[in-house]
Amino acid sequence: MSFDLSIPAVAIVFLLLLSAFFSGSETALTATSRARLTELQRRGSRRASVALTLTKSRERLIGALLLGNNVVNISASALATAVLVKAFGDSGAVVASVVMTVLVLIFGEVMPKTYAIAYPDRVALAVAPIVRVLVAVFGPVVIAVEFIVKRVLAIFGANVSNVNDVLSAHDELRGTIDLHHKEGAFITNDRDMLGGILDLQDLEILDAMIHRTKMVSIDSADTPEKIVKQVLKSGHTRFPVWKDKQDNIVGILHAKNLFAALQESDGDSAKVKIEEVMSPPWFVPDTRPLADQLKAFLRRKTHFAVVVDEYGEVQGLITLEDIIEEIIGDIKDEHDFVSSGIKPQPDGSYVVEGTVPLRDLNRALNWSLPDEEATTIAGLVIHDARMIPEVGQVFNFHGFRLEVLKKRKHQVTSLRLTPENLG
Repeated sequence: MSFDLSIPAVAIVFLLLLSAFFSGSETALTATSRARLTELQRRGSRRASVALTLTKSRERLIGALLLGNNVVNISASALATAVLVKAFGDSGAVVASVVMTVLVLIFGEVMPKTYAIAYPDRVALAVAPIVRVLVAVFGPVVIAVEFIVKRVLAIFGANVSNVNDVLSAHDELRGTIDLHHKEGAFITNDRDMLGGILDLQDLEILDAMIHRTKMVSIDSADTPEKIVKQVLKSGHTRFPVWKDKQDNIVGILHAKNLFAALQESDGDSAKVKIEEVMSPPWFVPDTRPLADQLKAFLRRKTHFAVVVDEYGEVQGLITLEDIIEEIIGDIKDEHDFVSSGIKPQPDGSYVVEGTVPLRDLNRALNWSLPDEEATTIAGLVIHDARMIPEVGQVFNFHGFRLEVLKKRKHQVTSLRLTPENLG
């Protein structure tokens, strides 16, 4: 007895198309970037707004799509089994299982998901309006399924009611930046710059300030002629002014104000009164986060502050340029000395000044020396060695051989760093 196979065949093809739709929609809406959807929403895309709303309730979205996918897959398999059993007898069930497994795998799963992974944003925007309707229609069933799942998991001690992301937004951004750098989407400078912005939340003024041993300051007791010569020779624009002792900062001298006063006195430096030219000092704690100090600079419209510790002792100074350098790297102008303090050697090692910051060293050579407990390379050696080393001592830390080359009193001034893989 013959029967028409065209209607069941058309129905099976239609169900396979629905299966492809559900599979592709699930992949696209879970793989698409919420950041890109947010940007498209800002530009006025209504589809992006719908897709973004769907992704906010990801569990319900996936539940609705899985429900629809299972319904159409089971329906297609049941229909194919009924038709083939009627055509070939009991052996038709085996044929139906094999044929439908291949068809569902290729056309209902692999192909749509592959396309959705390749073009997640395009697919997500295309299916979002339809999926929104399906989520609303399947909502009661999905809620019931969620209830059953949570109760069953609770029997085994798993509480999924308040599951939060393990990574913070900063960690996710940092991971994304590193991933794109490894894949070649970011060059090293771009990665370092974006990473520097994120690092501001974790860094304190102490990590970026100019230490007091490197400060160029002015003695208020010096003659105006000597002060003018010192300002011209230094190449800096702002100077802490001290009285009696260097820790007693009484003002900040700006080169522009000094030269304006010099011009008003017709070039006679003897007539310039430094105490009338300098501005009051601004003292900030060394433990303040760099991000907060950046906001403070912008709020006060000043670029220079004196750093003190918890006892009020001067530790150094911090400028707006120092914070910007933490983001974009070292800034050099025509008045700066071009010396990074890192000198590569023919044997693959590096001679490094002890005062070179670990962050600068890591950036310059793409290393990952830890900078949580120490700011400079010399500080790292002292911290890990638990002692003040002598010239000639060698240590093996963090995948490097570190040899102390020079020392001034208790300060390590020069080291040789050799990656252990060269040895």
